[in-house]
Amino acid sequence: MRFELTTPTLARLCSTPELRPRSRRDVARRGGYIAHWCRLCKPLLRPLFSGQRCLLKLGKRGSGWHERGMSTPDPSKNIETDAPVTKQALLDTLQELGIDASTIDHPPLHAVEDAQAWRTANLPSQSGGFCKNLFLKDKKGELWLIVTLEERNIRLNSLPKALNSARLSFAKPELLWETLGVRPGSVTPFALINDRAQKCRLILDAPMLDHAKLNYHPLTNEATTTISRNDFLKFIRHCGHEPTIIDLEQAAGL
Repeated sequence: MRFELTTPTLARLCSTPELRPRSRRDVARRGGYIAHWCRLCKPLLRPLFSGQRCLLKLGKRGSGWHERGMSTPDPSKNIETDAPVTKQALLDTLQELGIDASTIDHPPLHAVEDAQAWRTANLPSQSGGFCKNLFLKDKKGELWLIVTLEERNIRLNSLPKALNSARLSFAKPELLWETLGVRPGSVTPFALINDRAQKCRLILDAPMLDHAKLNYHPLTNEATTTISRNDFLKFIRHCGHEPTIIDLEQAAGL
């Protein structure tokens, strides 16, 4: 038995676009029935996949649709090409520059007081200047590395006057790692080897350079490297930094 549409049914089909019969040519031109439903559903599905960068692509004739961007990210694309220099790589660089430096290992020394106590107990004969370092950020976003003798009275609120800078504060550990590649307690001018973009301004306290030998952490607070004053300045300039040398106490009026 043959089925025939009644006149009222034909009228409803012709007046409703969603139900209107389509020719084979029209369906094929628009990508097929599956592609047609994908176009209708795409606005509903986009918010579900936007967080995963998922794109809905309409297939060609009869191929429907498929998802893209759902595969696992390639780990090789996340490898940091500018990884921080290690202690050994630093010492190798000093040797390549013809710099004669000596390094001793010791337990982690997180503060000046810890370092002084360890040296008193383990290094009867101490030579050269032992230093402390301040990694700071001013209100305008400028980064500063202050290097001075550990016994110097350097007040944070007096530095803007001495440096002609905006108000200064200690930079966050994340910024320290991003810029110099070291953790708190291991801040050192040797870390300028990691500041390839020269974002940090280096300030050397003038009395520190009165010492023929200087002592700094080699990127870790589990060791101390002794280097001559001239070789220290040679290394700093090798890293692309030109230091500002100033008597910080005198400039601050202390």
